[in-house]
Amino acid sequence: MSDIQSDGGGCTEHGAVVTEDEAEALIRGICFKTGPPRALGVELEWLVHSLELPQLPVTPERLEAAYATVRTLPLASALTVEPGGQLELSSPPAASLTECVDTVSADLDAVRAALAGHGLGLAGLGHDPRHPPRRFLRAPRYDAMETCLDRTGPAGRHMMCSSASVQVCVDAGHEEPGPLGHTRRWWLAHQLGAVLVAAFANSPLAGLRRTGWRSTRQLKWMEIGPGRAGAPPLDGEPRAAWARHALDAPVMCVRRDDGPWEVPEGLTFREWTRSRSPRPPTRADLDYHLSTLFPPVRPRGHLELRMIDAQPGTDGWLVPLAVTAALFDDPQAAETAYRTVKPLAERALDRPAPHNPLWADAARHALADPELREAADGCFAAALEALPRLGATTRVVDAVADFRDRHVARGRCPADDLLDEGPPGDTRAHGRKDIRT
Repeated sequence: MSDIQSDGGGCTEHGAVVTEDEAEALIRGICFKTGPPRALGVELEWLVHSLELPQLPVTPERLEAAYATVRTLPLASALTVEPGGQLELSSPPAASLTECVDTVSADLDAVRAALAGHGLGLAGLGHDPRHPPRRFLRAPRYDAMETCLDRTGPAGRHMMCSSASVQVCVDAGHEEPGPLGHTRRWWLAHQLGAVLVAAFANSPLAGLRRTGWRSTRQLKWMEIGPGRAGAPPLDGEPRAAWARHALDAPVMCVRRDDGPWEVPEGLTFREWTRSRSPRPPTRADLDYHLSTLFPPVRPRGHLELRMIDAQPGTDGWLVPLAVTAALFDDPQAAETAYRTVKPLAERALDRPAPHNPLWADAARHALADPELREAADGCFAAALEALPRLGATTRVVDAVADFRDRHVARGRCPADDLLDEGPPGDTRAHGRKDIRT
């Protein structure tokens, strides 16, 4: 959501009116920028909590003061704030995994130190285990988003205000076929995505209660519905499939330069281009519309993998970044990953992610599912073999190996650690640790 930047000022003043055919051509032209994979990026969302009293919500005034300090830092990564006050760091495109890790690590060190000066810390959790959704940001776009998402139930508010993730960005790939071809990578992202959901599930709690899902965050995305948070079918050419899906997706809002934004019900962008009501859509409206679609894999020239829960610990985020980079950008590992996850595709029943049985099982059972565990074993083994070829440091390789040994090899995920500890504040659980990182 952090790429939705307009706050309403001048929202209709740039860009010519677009027709249906022009909108489709524009989407097809910008969604997959093909070429050899050269760049890598990561977007890290974090919940922010009090270091001394994590059981209490942080007041808006305290968050404002802390973020005012953080915004003065000379960061290489873009810093944004999510609707519920979550903090997000988005790395610049990096030429290597090592460059990406070094850049983000330095920025995180600076941000953590600045927040600590205000008695605050970052929590690597996919969903807030304690507090109900509470909006921190007030702006026309978030008012409209809340109104729109409320029509499908409370899941939208949880997504906006209570969730956090690790989003890995990889290049779309070659135009030509093969392990690094864009068609193969598009397919792989949606099948491997279920394995990534399962391996890194880290949100089993909400309101101090077990939800029955290892990834409650993924459950909320599923509940938002396929029009807003679903993928297109995978049985067609990726550009055409995504353009069709985007045009047939519901418009979240019609922006205005003054007053509240209109939130139409059931109006797709395709229908908007035809009716030109309540006003004709512009190129700026199309760009904005694309930013209000939240599929598990979002094509933005590159591929943005959005399905991974935020991870615990100082370096927990390194592992999904490194594993994903290895499985996409090393040709040998990419081919192994493709063969490993291909048998899982039958469980999707030809339904787009995440609204199919494979993704639901990944979010609910994680690696307790034998087939997902076997696939994760194979993918982690391939990643560990590939990482030295990608120039990964010992720090990164050791982090991936440690995660494999502690979790994947035992059919566990970070959510299982949280379930073992018990809900936050429950001191009866053996070896209880408070959730602070």
